[in-house]
Amino acid sequence: MNRQEILNKYINDDDRILVSKLLDKIEFVNKRNSVGHTDFLDMRQRQLLERVMLELKISNYVATGGYKTAERTVLVIYPEKLEEIIKNDQFDYNTIFEVVRINLPNELKGMYSHRDYLGAIIKIGMKREKVGDIITSKDGADLIVLKESEKYIISGLKELTRFSKAIFQSWGIEKLNIEEPKTQLIDIIIPSMRIDSIVSEIIRTSRAKAVTIIKEERVFINHELVTKGAKEVKENDMITVRGKGRFKIGKIINNTRKGNLVLEVEKYV
Repeated sequence: MNRQEILNKYINDDDRILVSKLLDKIEFVNKRNSVGHTDFLDMRQRQLLERVMLELKISNYVATGGYKTAERTVLVIYPEKLEEIIKNDQFDYNTIFEVVRINLPNELKGMYSHRDYLGAIIKIGMKREKVGDIITSKDGADLIVLKESEKYIISGLKELTRFSKAIFQSWGIEKLNIEEPKTQLIDIIIPSMRIDSIVSEIIRTSRAKAVTIIKEERVFINHELVTKGAKEVKENDMITVRGKGRFKIGKIINNTRKGNLVLEVEKYV
């Protein structure tokens, strides 16, 4: 299958551009016999590109965002000569990623949220796909960025009033400041283990609205895009609803008299 045949499958312009860039990276890896990588991808974009890789029967790639549970990832495509290095976790991902650490002054600690840091990134004109996860803490934030963008990001953020007294540092990904996520247990009552039923309850909306959200490609199970409301969910599945949060499915702890299920869910807060 040639390049144009692949691209003709995608009507959405953004998807066509994304796939086209992937094909460029594959060509680069084949010609240079060296590692190539995409920009940062959200879960929907990652699933789209992994389908293309499957179609092209290409398996020499890994998806990573710099740490195990990263939500935004890049696809790292490598030549066969590096297969053992990649699989044995001996590849230096610091050649791809940089961590920009923002240390806030005492008077601003605890004041900024994920949205504030993301807003700052957008304000300085940095493309979202050049920045991965933003890991916040009371003291500031760690921004996982592509190495090529690190200097521009630091320079731009330093010019913003909100960060005029902050201290900026660059680190390798091994120095990520990751705090264990906070969760709370909730019980929901559902008629079945269908994803539309569960989404309706965990984000407290109507069944019809849950179906719409699924059709908008905003729901993922274990980082895989879900497009059908009838998809069955299992214990320990991780559900992500873009814009609403993450939820881990627990056990069915009871049945109601009407035959509904009482399901335990771990909500990330």
